[in-house]
Amino acid sequence: MNAPVDIPALKSRQQAAWASGDYAVIGTTLQLVGESLAEACDILSGEQVLDVAAGNGNATLAAARRGGIVTSTDYVTTLLERGAERARAERLNVTFEVADAEELPYEDASFDVVLSTFGVMFAPDHVRSAAEMARVCRPGGRIGLANWTPEGFIGQMFKVLGSHMPPPPGVEPPPRWGTEAHLARLFGDAAARIDVTRREFNFRYRSAAEFVDVFRRWYGPVHKAFGALPGAAGEALEKDLLALLERHNRAGTRALVVPSEYLEVVITRR
Repeated sequence: MNAPVDIPALKSRQQAAWASGDYAVIGTTLQLVGESLAEACDILSGEQVLDVAAGNGNATLAAARRGGIVTSTDYVTTLLERGAERARAERLNVTFEVADAEELPYEDASFDVVLSTFGVMFAPDHVRSAAEMARVCRPGGRIGLANWTPEGFIGQMFKVLGSHMPPPPGVEPPPRWGTEAHLARLFGDAAARIDVTRREFNFRYRSAAEFVDVFRRWYGPVHKAFGALPGAAGEALEKDLLALLERHNRAGTRALVVPSEYLEVVITRR
C-alpha cells in the first residue's frame, strides 16, 4: 500500500518549480486562450471576476478588458508581479492577491465568474480545488476553465516527463482535468450545466530545438526535470521531447507549429 501523499510538501515543491523558471515568457504566448475563454463565459461589464492560479494573467487581462472587476490570484508572487506589470501597461484596474487554489480566502458566492486557464489543473487536490472554485461562485454564475487534454501535445509532454521522473504515487495527473468524465465528477453536484468545447492552441517556434531550449529555461516542470536529470539522463529526456515535437509538427522543415488540444469549459453554477 502506498504511503499517504504529503500534500503540503508536494505543493511546496510545485511552488518552487513554477517559481524556478519564468512562466511569463511562455504564458504571454497563450493570451488567445484567455480571450476565447472570456468570450465563452460572456463576461459582462461590472461583474466580479476571480482568476484562480492566474499565472501572469492571461484570463485576468481578458476579463478586465471586458469591464470585469477582476481579482487575480496565484501562489507564486513573481507571476502576479508579471500580471500586474501587464495590467499597468494597459491601465487596467485589477487587484492582485496571493492565494492558494485549494484554500481561496473569499466568502461563499463572492464572484459572478471564476476563471482558470491551465492553472487550477496543476493543484494536487483536484476535488478540493474544484470545490473551492464552486464555493466562491454565486448561483447562476459561471466557472470558466481551459485545461490541456491527456491526448493533446501538452498532455503527451507530461507523459514523457513522467517516464523520466515518475510523479509521486497517489497524485492525480493534471491532464485528467482535460476529460469530460473528470469534470463531471468534480463539478457535477454544483453544476446546472457543463458546456465543453474542444479547441487547439498552436505552439509556434523556429524549431523543436528552440522549443526545448525555451521550455527547459522558463517552464517550471520542464526546468525542474532537466535540473534533476544531469548528463545522459537529461540527454535522454531531450531526445524524447524532440521526437515528440517532430511527430506533432505540422510545419515541416520550415518551422515548428505544434497544435495542442485543450478543453474550453463553461460551468453554470447551480
